[in-house]
Amino acid sequence: MRIAMLGTRGVPAQYGGFETAVEQVGSRLAGRGHEVVVYCRNPGQDLTEHRGMTLVNLPAVRMRAAETLSHTAMSVAHVLTHARPDVAFVFNAANAPFVPPLRRAGIPVAVHVDGLEWKRAKWGPRASAYYHWAEARSARWADAVIADAEGIAAHLLAAHGVRARYIPYGAPIIHPDDHRLTELGLQSGRYHLVVARLEPENHVREVVAGYAASACRWPLLVVGDAPYADAYRAEVRAAAGGDPRVRLQGSIWDPALLDSLYAHAGSYLHGHSVGGTNPSLLRALGAGAPVIAYDVVFNREVAGDAGAWFTTPADVARACEAAEADPAAAAARGRRGQADVAVRYRWDDVTASYEALAGELLSRRPGRR
Repeated sequence: MRIAMLGTRGVPAQYGGFETAVEQVGSRLAGRGHEVVVYCRNPGQDLTEHRGMTLVNLPAVRMRAAETLSHTAMSVAHVLTHARPDVAFVFNAANAPFVPPLRRAGIPVAVHVDGLEWKRAKWGPRASAYYHWAEARSARWADAVIADAEGIAAHLLAAHGVRARYIPYGAPIIHPDDHRLTELGLQSGRYHLVVARLEPENHVREVVAGYAASACRWPLLVVGDAPYADAYRAEVRAAAGGDPRVRLQGSIWDPALLDSLYAHAGSYLHGHSVGGTNPSLLRALGAGAPVIAYDVVFNREVAGDAGAWFTTPADVARACEAAEADPAAAAARGRRGQADVAVRYRWDDVTASYEALAGELLSRRPGRR
């Protein structure tokens, strides 16, 4: 089967959940004998193959409001004129306008809608309204809709009457040693960690403010940045207030170093609130990190009783102080979470679900028997 995956920044994965899913699922599909074409928007990238996947790198308009749509438009044009796949997986409900051209060409389409994108604070009223519209059109126009969390599937059923295919992300189960921590002057089990794009709905500002008001002794390492995030970045710095315990590290692209940071954190603070099953949370749980997560249905669905929870900066302060007061109990929660996601969130199972869905869509294509 020839499968196209479009609508993301592409691979190698360096940015977010969609890219992680494309790399993990696409490479496994390729390993199962399928021909996988991934559309990328990585300036300067000259790779044409990665882990068995064929890469097509195309430009995009470098503006927040136009980047995704401009790149997907070019990707669909290439799909229709060159790739001609049997099935297309389109990531991001914003790409709904490009579903009909693919279907008119006889290419079955599954759309991965992601989370409640219209709730993101970075979008103004017009962009939020567009995402509302696009979510509804994705549900109506696509041959299938993918939700990576049961909470998202429930929302799609209630809001649009569509039964989405629930396919989560996977959790890498890792046990790295701690020798990389010396590069950042950290000690195993004696720091708090945030890994997130600097966006309001990820609550980094609230985490930093809560920690800064705490009596914690371990440092807080904040890893992450975001395009077009100057204003929010300034708010996070202001929340830190010059506290020497708060280290705003910026982005780290070295996956081995990130794995080590997750695996040896005294606590991992996860403030994401509008997505579905978040890969960062899964990565932390798969590394055995004691998780302190923002209290929403999506995070409780994933972390379960292995999580501690916050909604306010005061909650953050108490949770971080508790982790330092009883690190053995926090570590036990981390081990519990790791054992749980090792069973419930396996990339091989995720890939099998994508493969099965692709086969169903192909079997329903006109002219197939």
